Amino acid sequence: MHRASRRGSRSTTGLRLHDLRHSAASFMVNSGVDLFAVGKVLGHANYQSTQRYAHLANDTLLKAVEAGAAKQSAF
Repeated sequence: MHRASRRGSRSTTGLRLHDLRHSAASFMVNSGVDLFAVGKVLGHANYQSTQRYAHLANDTLLKAVEAGAAKQSAF
């Protein structure tokens, strides 16, 4: 498995270690963890590497705003 992951190939389940890292980062961002902390956890050397997850935070914020607006319109 380790050798296969170093080559970037998929295991018999179709997963790569990168897929697990991406999922973990996505869960962190959607849970409200700031991008700087996510980057540190992932070991990113620069902030730009972590920016690819920023859209997830925006989507979460947009859903929160929409949910709040829906509750306000009920009054």
